[in-house]
Amino acid sequence: MSKYPSDRDCLRILTDAGCTKRVLVHCCTVRAVADEIALKFDDADRSLITAGALLHDIGRAIDHSILHAMVGADMARNLKLPNELVEIIRKHTGAGLDQMDIDELNLPQGDYIPRTIEEKVVAHADNLVSDNRVVVHSFSSDKLRKKGSERGADRLDVLHKELSVQYGCDLDIMVDLLGEFPELKGPCSQYGGKRF
Repeated sequence: MSKYPSDRDCLRILTDAGCTKRVLVHCCTVRAVADEIALKFDDADRSLITAGALLHDIGRAIDHSILHAMVGADMARNLKLPNELVEIIRKHTGAGLDQMDIDELNLPQGDYIPRTIEEKVVAHADNLVSDNRVVVHSFSSDKLRKKGSERGADRLDVLHKELSVQYGCDLDIMVDLLGEFPELKGPCSQYGGKRF
């Protein structure tokens, strides 16, 4: 039995927190991408990746800025979720936040860069999903560049390359593999396969 919440429990946690259907659909789509990526990583804890993907945006129940990751980590900590799950939520934005980002956003000092394979897979699966649409990574890195976040876009590109090498091919293949609007599994199945 996993120490991480099941799909059904994660969806209940998101709903109880006040997340909208749009957030639930997004999280379920990120889960589909993360689970597909995780298939090629034998050393990854797949149940942690699944729970992390489903709960990564819990903070959007309260905040829709980049600070939603910090808010979500606090919410997860208050729910007594395992620390490694809290860390996935805290570090999932783009390819993490560097010291300059931390200073600019006036965040508490700490490491906001995904380090573990589980943190990296969830963060990048999120980069490969816009709303509930699976996209190529440049969609997200170009968006960051347009917002003036060159460092963030560069980190995202580096993470994409690193995980693509480990996966065995360019992860932009997720669009073809899963489809733009993938059919979702389990309790998420009610949300999949259509444009939101």
